[in-house]
Amino acid sequence: MKRTHLPLNGLRVLDAAARHLSFTRAADELAVTPAAVGQQIRALEDMLGVVLFRRTPKGLEMTPETEAGLEALRGGFLMFEESVRAMQAGQSSLSLTIAAPRDITAKWLQTRLAAYAAGVPELSFSLVAADEALDFTEANLDLALRLTDGPGEHEGIRIGDAAFVTVEAPNGGPETRIDWPGCPAGTLPTVMRVADGGLAIEAAANGFGQASVPALLAARDIAEGRVRPVGDARPSERSYWLIAPLPQWRQKKVKALVEALTA
Repeated sequence: MKRTHLPLNGLRVLDAAARHLSFTRAADELAVTPAAVGQQIRALEDMLGVVLFRRTPKGLEMTPETEAGLEALRGGFLMFEESVRAMQAGQSSLSLTIAAPRDITAKWLQTRLAAYAAGVPELSFSLVAADEALDFTEANLDLALRLTDGPGEHEGIRIGDAAFVTVEAPNGGPETRIDWPGCPAGTLPTVMRVADGGLAIEAAANGFGQASVPALLAARDIAEGRVRPVGDARPSERSYWLIAPLPQWRQKKVKALVEALTA
């Protein structure tokens, strides 16, 4: 019989009924009705072509066919349990793989990871530089930090405001534009093009002109006086999101990290 055709629900019911020698007690264990247990057993008997139980004046009895397969069945369920525990062990590990663009990693993420790790010395991180969508399974990712308009098909939570801010050198600078992939359109003449928003902030700090970048990305440089804002922050459809597929999002270690990063 192919693995894909194994009647796992029926076998689980068979195991419970064989342990209790009672459809009623098996139903209580499985949180179903006795009638549902009986239906599963009859369906399993039809599939296997054997009788599994007989009703006698003393109660339910296993047939020799059931007794012949019971030890292997229970051993199989024990192996299933070991497999599940092995797969869940990763949830309790203290290693996290995170994908994020280089600029937000340098200007925001690393300092917060360091603060979080200070309270949990056993933690370790693998940081993956990523500006495009990633396959979480292929890259073995636990969490991603993205500049996007929402979590898309994944679970997620927004961090910071959905806003962009224009910055320039502390003492001002020329009315020229520092361009980078993903920056909003502008009317000033472009003086420099760089690879990301972090480099745009550095160029602005060095007096090359003005850079329009996510407010969260520029927050520390503004607070430290390396650059100053020009005008008010502007609302944006894009902001930084922590995202992960539902299985990763549910992991205890990911939940704890998300809570720390959004505190």
